[in-house]
Amino acid sequence: MNANQLINMVVRMFLKKAMSRGVDAGIDRVTKRSGARGNSPKQTKAQAQQAKRAIRMARRAGRL
Repeated sequence: MNANQLINMVVRMFLKKAMSRGVDAGIDRVTKRSGARGNSPKQTKAQAQQAKRAIRMARRAGRL
């Protein structure tokens, strides 16, 4: 394995983590807004989980 491959691998790992945190933060922010409209915390959590599942599915579909 040469230096270029190692650098690319490390950069990909960091970018993947950063993107994941950004997506999670965006979902949390959106669900907090909907929580202010009268949804219970339980409903808000369920909506966040559903949104995360949808994003994961979209990522998998993008890989194919």
